[in-house]
Amino acid sequence: MNTSQEDSLGGSSATKRKGYVIAVMIVETMRPDLLPEPNLYFMKVDLEGVISYEDDPVIIFVVTVGRRVHRVFIDQGSSADVMFWLTFNSLQLYPDQLKPYDNFLFGFAGDQVEVRGYIELRTNFSYGTSARTVSIRYIVVNASSAYNFLLGRPSLNRLGAVTSTKHMKMKLSFLDRIVITIKSDQKTTRKCYKRSLKCRRRMYSIAAKAVEPEEIMEAGITSER
Repeated sequence: MNTSQEDSLGGSSATKRKGYVIAVMIVETMRPDLLPEPNLYFMKVDLEGVISYEDDPVIIFVVTVGRRVHRVFIDQGSSADVMFWLTFNSLQLYPDQLKPYDNFLFGFAGDQVEVRGYIELRTNFSYGTSARTVSIRYIVVNASSAYNFLLGRPSLNRLGAVTSTKHMKMKLSFLDRIVITIKSDQKTTRKCYKRSLKCRRRMYSIAAKAVEPEEIMEAGITSER
């Protein structure tokens, strides 16, 4: 009698538990977030076209709110992703889009930086036909900078990105274990370096006024349309 009941239910409890465990293990191994990531490494071929200045940072462009934003500094030493106030205005965003930010940010010299708030924007990283888009929380600061964004560890970790200042590139994984290689714009890098030497003050006051078209162009932000 017990045997027939077990057969009608698909076998003994022990057998069913074993089958369930096997099924779960199969499903777990098929989960995309558990699949092995591609190896991100740099080779000699990645040095082609690179002019060695020895101390150049990796500078790229990204696309957000329908605009291409240049002068994006990949800053592995930063614990935050930062947008500067001039860039915020140049993107024609509105102050009421900012959310309160309760923590503090400090500059390299230890001086506290004025924080206006934070905003989350979907940001696209692309090269050729491959692209990845992630949501990044930018802390908007009122400070002078030669750059538009500083992308720090939060966004780099989310992207699973690896950068090499020697090869002047950033690599990140894509769907189907494809690697996207984003090249640094060395010409822009040199310009940013020269501009940064002129940025003696870390803080500045903002007057409430509309952003002029020439200021948008000066910020290195162009329409993607």
